[in-house]
Amino acid sequence: MRIISGKHKGKRIVTPNNLTIRPTTDRAKEALFNILNCRYYFNGKNVLDLFAGTGNISYEFASRGVEEITCVDINYNCIRFIDTNSEQLKVNISTIKSDCLEYLKKCRKQFNFIFADPPYNYENYQVLVEFVKVNNLVKDDGCLIIEHDKTTSFEDNNAELRKYGTVHFSIFSF
Repeated sequence: MRIISGKHKGKRIVTPNNLTIRPTTDRAKEALFNILNCRYYFNGKNVLDLFAGTGNISYEFASRGVEEITCVDINYNCIRFIDTNSEQLKVNISTIKSDCLEYLKKCRKQFNFIFADPPYNYENYQVLVEFVKVNNLVKDDGCLIIEHDKTTSFEDNNAELRKYGTVHFSIFSF
């Protein structure tokens, strides 16, 4: 995987084989950030990256000027990998080892962007959306982005759906 644009454009991030993750494809990531880049300025914003995995999305936000990023993942090896890469890239990413829903239950901070990339067989997509909405975790000018496959639908929540091959993004503005 590589960083698509910004300060670290072209930087390759090599993931170790022991991480059981599914990073967002470069093609889908580039398409998503093209959408976001047309709608938002990244400087001075903050991001919450849930199910952060390798930190792929967080590195992209950081490279584009987001100043404060929080990554949450339950896997210690993923957290350690993100910490190592953050130090090498000299970016402000803090990590929290936690179940994402447990983190959302306790979170009282608002974010400009919340990105969630749970496993595609995740059973709590709707719960995740409700926790973010009820706890008012997205700032007025921000959005929640959930990556999922074609079997997941958010039609009842008025989400904007974008499809890039097998990768789908639902974008929520509350």
